[in-house]
Amino acid sequence: MIDCTFAIEPVTWDDPDAVRLRAAQRTELDARYGTDDHEPGAAPTADTVAVFLVARDAGGTAVACGGLRLLGPGSGEVKRMYVDPPARGTGVATAVLRALEDHARGLGIGRLLLETGTGQPDAIRFYQREGYEPIDAYGPYVGEALSRCFARDL
Repeated sequence: MIDCTFAIEPVTWDDPDAVRLRAAQRTELDARYGTDDHEPGAAPTADTVAVFLVARDAGGTAVACGGLRLLGPGSGEVKRMYVDPPARGTGVATAVLRALEDHARGLGIGRLLLETGTGQPDAIRFYQREGYEPIDAYGPYVGEALSRCFARDL
């Protein structure tokens, strides 16, 4: 039986578990795209991310993460969503995404945007399943052949 209970908490950008999960994400994306140059625009930082969440399993192990970057009045961007491979399929990604949406609402954000890529068909399916609709590329993703952008009104 899969344990679907997770503790999700905000952490600092430099929290060791947050750093480890983001590094694992980068390693996976580098392998999927065959390069480490697959992110248009400025990478998120402690100064640009309003909240960064880490999800822990019942044993306290950090297994997933995600962040929220403010874009402008009423809009934000989901950044650095990642789930450790052994925790995939447990519902933790949905739990993190919903927690990010709750934080966004608390910040007065009514619309969340995100970018993923053609090398991440699993992410594309996930976001569409969770109610995110394809949109035209925005910001630094305009004209980027590998980018796929989505949004959801909260």
